[in-house]
Amino acid sequence: MAERTALVTGGAGFIGSHLCDALLARGLAVRVLDDFSTGREENVDPRCEVIRADVSDHDALRRGMDGAEVVFHLAARVTIRGSVDCFEADARTNLMGTLAVLGVAGERHVRRLVFASSMGVYADAGEGQLTTEEHPQEPISPYGISKLAGEKYVLQLSPRLGVEPVALRFFNTYGTRQGYTPYVGVITIFINKLLRGEGLTIFGDGRQCRDFVHVSDIVQANLLAMETRAVGEVFNVGTGRSTSVLDVAALLRGMLRPEASVRHEPAREEELRHAVADVGKARRLLGYEPRSRLEDRIGEVIEYSRSGGEGAR
Repeated sequence: MAERTALVTGGAGFIGSHLCDALLARGLAVRVLDDFSTGREENVDPRCEVIRADVSDHDALRRGMDGAEVVFHLAARVTIRGSVDCFEADARTNLMGTLAVLGVAGERHVRRLVFASSMGVYADAGEGQLTTEEHPQEPISPYGISKLAGEKYVLQLSPRLGVEPVALRFFNTYGTRQGYTPYVGVITIFINKLLRGEGLTIFGDGRQCRDFVHVSDIVQANLLAMETRAVGEVFNVGTGRSTSVLDVAALLRGMLRPEASVRHEPAREEELRHAVADVGKARRLLGYEPRSRLEDRIGEVIEYSRSGGEGAR
């Protein structure tokens, strides 16, 4: 039997590298297309074929998709705050890059395209309200706009190109290999600040609620999307559990530095106040079931950050 081949754009990044590991474990041949602007070489298993290129490079995409059965499109600029200041660069990568992937997928007769979307496509939800896939899609950040536009292109054009699309809306993902920046991943940001002996900054009152989903559950959803018959669908990928930013700060201060200071700054207009996933559709149609709880997995993220990212493989 011929070996199945998958291309993972952004495969040297946080989520992408974990997905590559899981695909290799399933016996697939894996290609990684990444420009390494944020991805790390040490994240990539040496068994992967690496194509170092921008996601809009059509020739590189053709090499990556030659004979590929499935493409997981994760390459993106993922900073919500940064997308306000760099909206043009955000659109170039997140939207135009997606259109390049889509066009080449049709040209190369890829069977399935799994698109990494985001909770950023949604309007704010009320306190205590779970966000379903039918929740109003009114992004409040340029990042969310680019992801929603990419979704719509993928879902509308893929069938015309002979490609089966599945879109996954990731909620707040955490885990090892998440790179530290001041703009992405409140858990990673807080851990790094506490390890450096710094205080924490919370935007707004800290009662804003998030759905923190471990990267292993994101990978699970991608693997299910690769095989599902529910093509042309959009799925939330989260846990359905609500955790406030204050809760995260209290948990991490208790584990690392109880005396650490906390200061508040004005809330950011481009950030949702309440975003907790209703994962009922993913349960019904994908067989998805979130398995990891924040309090059980936070220790490994601390150790990863404490080691400076050593032991990523």
